[in-house]
Amino acid sequence: MLRSFIMVMALCLSSAAFAVSVGDAAPNFKLPNLQSGKLASLKKYRGKVVYLDFWASWCGPCRQSLPMLNGLRNELKRKGFEVVAVNLDEDSADAKAFLKQFPVSYPVLLDPNGKVPEKYELPGMPTSFLIDKRGRIRHIHIGFKPKDMKDIRQQVIALLRKK
Repeated sequence: MLRSFIMVMALCLSSAAFAVSVGDAAPNFKLPNLQSGKLASLKKYRGKVVYLDFWASWCGPCRQSLPMLNGLRNELKRKGFEVVAVNLDEDSADAKAFLKQFPVSYPVLLDPNGKVPEKYELPGMPTSFLIDKRGRIRHIHIGFKPKDMKDIRQQVIALLRKK
């Protein structure tokens, strides 16, 4: 009984830690693309299932998550799935060096001032938000382990099937 109470309290407190919660509209933003420098907005991807991934070069789990997300994106891109990565390094050279080691084919946006994470109140790195075609947050992922990809893939496919 005490264990159940503790678990319920932990869930209630953890959901209160986010500026956005599951079911909320994902806050829009405009950030420069790392490669082109052109501004891109989250709203641009409306109509697609989006995995919004916040990462940095100093994030250990990102060494595994970025390549795995790239594989998932390449597999499901034609079905309407996109990964949008927001890099939080203060120096873009750090992000570029990281991506030379761990290249990705999805858009990487830069936010060295951390304005977008403030909107989402990130609890740690990496943190990701799975957003449906209407721009609503459907899942929040904190941290990353390779075994997480099975659940992430299932969640993406379920959202791709919804109209």
